[in-house]
Amino acid sequence: MSVTSVQVRSALIAREEIVLLDLREEAEFALGHPLFAAQLPLRRIAVEAQWRIPRRDTRIVVYDNGEGLTGHAIAQLKDLGFTQVDELEGGLAGWREAGYELFEDVNSYSKAFGELVEHRRQTPSLPAPEVQALIDDEADVVILDARRFEEYATMSIPTGRSVPGAELVLRAPIAAPDPATTIIVNCAGRTRSIIGTQSLINAGLPNRIFALRNGTIGWTLAGQTLAHGQQESVDIDVGADAGGGVDIARQRAREVAYRAGVRHIDAAEFAHLEADSARTLYRFDVRQPAEFAAGHIAGFRNAPGGQLVQEADQFAPVRGGRIVLADDLGPRADMTASWLAQLGWEVLVLDGAFEGDLETGPDGGPPPRGPEGRYKRPYEGTDNAQAAMQAYLEWEYGLVDQLERDGTHGFFVI
Repeated sequence: MSVTSVQVRSALIAREEIVLLDLREEAEFALGHPLFAAQLPLRRIAVEAQWRIPRRDTRIVVYDNGEGLTGHAIAQLKDLGFTQVDELEGGLAGWREAGYELFEDVNSYSKAFGELVEHRRQTPSLPAPEVQALIDDEADVVILDARRFEEYATMSIPTGRSVPGAELVLRAPIAAPDPATTIIVNCAGRTRSIIGTQSLINAGLPNRIFALRNGTIGWTLAGQTLAHGQQESVDIDVGADAGGGVDIARQRAREVAYRAGVRHIDAAEFAHLEADSARTLYRFDVRQPAEFAAGHIAGFRNAPGGQLVQEADQFAPVRGGRIVLADDLGPRADMTASWLAQLGWEVLVLDGAFEGDLETGPDGGPPPRGPEGRYKRPYEGTDNAQAAMQAYLEWEYGLVDQLERDGTHGFFVI
């Protein structure tokens, strides 16, 4: 059975549960796709589908761009037990012919949201030459890298330290205990530095806070030298937290989450959600992988908060589902939840669940993808052409206008 682009768009606007699956490889997906499409190549369906789409009667719509992938995908999904699988009438061409927008790159809706945040909140930023001058002058400034530690270690701003995005409200006061210290947040491009900077502003930190404009891309385009192999992170010792920093971060983060409409639930309320077989329920532990492996709640997957916001389409492709977050300290879950709520998700934070028996080790999810069919991001690695980096920035600058033309997002910004 096929469904029209109009029907899919209507379901998205109505916030019905639906998965729009692009069956092409990532490199082709990045050339253009609907805003809320999730990329799952045909060869990975058996590996990933049951992890990414938890409920077997979720409505799934698959499409390609004329490659003949949809019939094979429908058969595979039905063999896995999925009962509502349809084909998008006309495929990608049908979406385009209906007059609807196609978005380039990957994680597009999270990146578009980041641009909307900067546009509406006027998130402050500094260009690379000004940040270099602060470093050269040995000014009272700390640079916090909001990416995964592995990305930071590959290439980073000189003197920068690793603080993955969801950790910022918890760890930035450790890096900059003096309110007179300026905090600069960076990533490789724009999104995670914008979200990280605005997280600290939303949480009310007293410091002057800026994003590094255009991240390591902007640094490179300014002709400045990146560091490689840095290993500096900002750590927190909860047991030695005599100053009550965790409690302060918890209070700040919960206030931000409350403003975004996030609700906290206890074990009984969580059990009620789990019993609702008519709704998809994602369960994510937003701590760093080592913390997760040391002890986590049964049934929860590891999705470090900053990456969950950045890669929501990968972690949770069922648009319209529910998300429950867990964090033994609290601030990581609340800050992550605040952003997911603004991205249009129904998201809740589970309290008290770490007091019982915990499981250890990784979550057993699907093995990572290899290089086959992968889209080479213009902001990763150390060998990107300057023209590709500049084109990427120009694309990001246009996302706010494209969101308005598309008209399906439902995002809000607190």
